[in-house]
Amino acid sequence: VAAQNCRKRKLNAILNLEEDVCNLQTQKESLKKEHSQHSRSISRMKQKLNNLYRDIFSRLRDDQGRPVNPCQYVIHCSSEGSVFIIPKHLVKSEQKRDNEKEPKQQ
Repeated sequence: VAAQNCRKRKLNAILNLEEDVCNLQTQKESLKKEHSQHSRSISRMKQKLNNLYRDIFSRLRDDQGRPVNPCQYVIHCSSEGSVFIIPKHLVKSEQKRDNEKEPKQQ
């Protein structure tokens, strides 16, 4: 009787583990689909952002009325909602300074 109960418990444990594996596989598939949807959504947002970026730069003009070169400038949005056009070389040097400060602060 003890051996029979032991086998029964072992069989129940195996069945529970198989059920857990099945549930985890279902969850994994669901997460894969969700990840795929998020990836597509991010790609669409990136494309829209690129289109907006190109549209903005196509309309911008410098002081002499010439188009602003998007290779030389970047659009910067502040936390207050202000939008600036900044030369890329200033942004890169600013990022270098920020990166140099980060290890010192930690």
